[in-house]
Amino acid sequence: MPTIIAAVTTELLQAFADAWNRHDIDALMSFMTEDCVFEASAGPDCCGTRYAGRDAVRAGFAEAWATFPDAHWGDARHFVSGDRGVSEWTFTGTRLDGTCVEVQGCDLLTFRDAKIALKNSYRKYRAPLGTKC
Repeated sequence: MPTIIAAVTTELLQAFADAWNRHDIDALMSFMTEDCVFEASAGPDCCGTRYAGRDAVRAGFAEAWATFPDAHWGDARHFVSGDRGVSEWTFTGTRLDGTCVEVQGCDLLTFRDAKIALKNSYRKYRAPLGTKC
């Protein structure tokens, strides 16, 4: 039976979102368990791309900023229920080729020991908007 983690709050999830927008990898990793998993919204597998373990997750998180140097997750909304949580957001970013992406998405989160054990990301697909976000 999962342990309910009372220490995880919507404020904690907002702090996690703020770290994403600062592009602060060390802060992001401080929210994650030692055996964390990140399932990205895109990739070759049914779950997107799966990064397991701190080193792999760290690299997966950093890849978002390498792909979209100005990446921003705005309009964040969060909720927590027991050992699960959801963060909804609007992603904007400019790819290295100059094309702009703006889509809504969410993270389904699983918590353990007041940290994020699984970050499972989903986002809408939308053709790039051109060269101006």
